[in-house]
Amino acid sequence: MNLRPVAAVFSAIFTVLAPLAVADTDLPEEPVEIGHESQFFIDDYIVDNRWPLRKRDEVFVRAVHRPVKHPTNPVLPDNGGYVNVVWDEDARLYRMLYQDFWYYSLEPLKYTYAVAYAESSDGIKWTTPNLGFYNWKKSNDNNICWQAPSDRDSPQTIGAYSQYLLTIPKEHRRGHKYVMYYVTAAGVHLVGSNDCIHWDESSVTLIGRDFHPDTHASIVWDPVRKLFVWFTRATDRYGDGENITRGATRRIARLENRELWTEWPLDTQNILIPDVEDAGGVSGGELEGANFFYGMPVRYHAGIYWGFVWPYRLEAGLIETQLAISRNGRVFERLPFRPTLIGLGPESAWDDGMVFGSPQWIEVGDQWRMYYSGHAGPHHSIERAAGIGVVTIRKEGFVSLRGPEHGGVVCTRRIRWPGGGLFVNCDATSLAGKQGELRVRVVDSGRNPLPGFGYENSVPFNGDSTAHEMKWKQHRINTLKERVVRLEFLLIMADLYTFRAVPVQE
Repeated sequence: MNLRPVAAVFSAIFTVLAPLAVADTDLPEEPVEIGHESQFFIDDYIVDNRWPLRKRDEVFVRAVHRPVKHPTNPVLPDNGGYVNVVWDEDARLYRMLYQDFWYYSLEPLKYTYAVAYAESSDGIKWTTPNLGFYNWKKSNDNNICWQAPSDRDSPQTIGAYSQYLLTIPKEHRRGHKYVMYYVTAAGVHLVGSNDCIHWDESSVTLIGRDFHPDTHASIVWDPVRKLFVWFTRATDRYGDGENITRGATRRIARLENRELWTEWPLDTQNILIPDVEDAGGVSGGELEGANFFYGMPVRYHAGIYWGFVWPYRLEAGLIETQLAISRNGRVFERLPFRPTLIGLGPESAWDDGMVFGSPQWIEVGDQWRMYYSGHAGPHHSIERAAGIGVVTIRKEGFVSLRGPEHGGVVCTRRIRWPGGGLFVNCDATSLAGKQGELRVRVVDSGRNPLPGFGYENSVPFNGDSTAHEMKWKQHRINTLKERVVRLEFLLIMADLYTFRAVPVQE
């Protein structure tokens, strides 16, 4: 499938000459056991070296690709706070939870929160069913699916807010299909459901007593370390009025625990704080003056923690979404020059003030679909309207390595080939009007080509695919199962996003 026209419509591209390095604590033990997960080139974790073939002034470019907003946005107008969307395969439905908000008094100013539900068959056209569970905005005709048991008939409380749907193994869900994190005046809770509509009050568990991280926090399961990691704010020690005024709570912290459904020890550790580049003192990035972070929901995928960090210009009240990644859940790296992943809309647009992106992407064909809540107006505006939008990007398409005009080589670290075929996510159709190409050779630890696996034996790829199988004229890489090898990708005017080993179908 040729994806170049799709990329032109759905992706704005930035080039970054400075690569993301690998932190010392993240250097993999070699040979790297890659298994059958996608290996990303967003950093140099899997890369041993790369070099151009001819000109000294030619370099590999790490191209950053920005998702593009859907033309029908907002797909859910006049609604929205933090948003979660999942695809329910059994029901054939997209299910959405979002934070709803109500100023029930303006003088004096008082407000409350609740969790609302919407659903869709295609992820673009949404309906908000009348559930009738709670009295909300002076009526029982609403789509509120969760407020908290004690607030069913008393909306004049802080309510339930900052909900997040956890992506965790089945054995940790206590028999439920979905587990939701949320906050009330008592602290942080978990609750289970089988349809995102009816929540099991008997499952409510307090995991953070008197802890109130008022943002879209997230808990993820790390399958390698076999523990849960909670990304939140350090309001356990920066929660008083003075610190809030100065923005001391606007940082990213973490907790970890072996158990989920238990009261967690509240000993947060800050892991991401703004630096001089956020202030615009080095590169004058796209969000200059963002000296605060409003939050960072995180997803774990393919050995990487994917953080959607929300830089916050406190005085202006503007918030956008950027990308941060980590290999260990402790040290997060951000892209050079801090390009915006999901940016503000144009002036007077429905999302011109704040954009809160969610990393819970859903794979639709050759694309990833992500949702975000947008606000018309800055954070401090009482009159701001809200909506929910969707963006689309190529599958695994946040960052690619782009080969120079005369070709360049990316050499991997020593890897143990797990068996199966070599599949690449690559666009080699053309760049700057020139035909691209990808070839792959397989070498041993000392870079000696294996017989039959040289560049001359590699069947060249000149197309565009998120899952193209690389082949050699007379040999199959599956025969190298359990061998320690390096892969050398020869790129000529082509974008290489990922590679992975795919088991052979018997």
